Amino acid sequence: MKTVKNIKKITSAMKLVAASKLRKAQVDMEKSRVMVAPFVRILGDHPTIKGEKNLTVPCSTDRGLCGGINTAVTRYSRATFNAVGAEGSQYVVIGEKGKAQMQRTDSSHFAQTIGDVTKTRLTFAAASTFAEMILKEEPDTVRLVFNKFQSAISFKPTIATVLSGEKMQEALAAQGALDKYEVEGPEDEAELAANLSEFQLATYLFNGLLENQTSENASRMQAMENSTKNASEMIDKLAITYNRARQASITTELIEIISGASALEG
Repeated sequence: MKTVKNIKKITSAMKLVAASKLRKAQVDMEKSRVMVAPFVRILGDHPTIKGEKNLTVPCSTDRGLCGGINTAVTRYSRATFNAVGAEGSQYVVIGEKGKAQMQRTDSSHFAQTIGDVTKTRLTFAAASTFAEMILKEEPDTVRLVFNKFQSAISFKPTIATVLSGEKMQEALAAQGALDKYEVEGPEDEAELAANLSEFQLATYLFNGLLENQTSENASRMQAMENSTKNASEMIDKLAITYNRARQASITTELIEIISGASALEG
């Protein structure tokens, strides 16, 4: 019973820590959504486009005790990978928990893994570094899989697609997406598309990781609340069992004393 009480103290403290981190993460996440919105409005999404090399990037956590958010990401990542086709497709796994879940069955498709993402507060500079690591694989398409935060008790697995410079140039030309805008910078359309693709990947990755971190903290807070509640119920049950055993022991001792005294008198 003492052990369960200690566990209850730990889970209760972890719930408070997760709640505190959730508030900070939610502020950063909401700011990052403002960065993503223009890309979605101008470029849209291209979930069906395939290339010679396609990367699926699951964004998982580095720590556990946060419910089923990593399972959701790995499940959607496998479904996305299979939908694109295994030929010419690879994974770049972000987060230790996603790596642990996927390496048993999918390690042969790993291009690289990126860990220790959540050890410090995520910045756009860090997200840009991760984007550069992904671009070293020279992909035609990158599909980021992450948990989009909805509320303290709800998150939604989401897939965001980023095209390479060449593929983006083709998509922009087909849509005429930039025709109504004045563009300052490189006049070469290929260079413009390449720069736009790199910035889009860094921005989407920054938002996706923040969405996932916020979902992680919310899920951990909920998991620790449930664990604390379960520990309280277990303590109550153990207390009843202990009291019953104690009362039975006392009753047995009293019977033995009374029986001994009666025997002496007889």
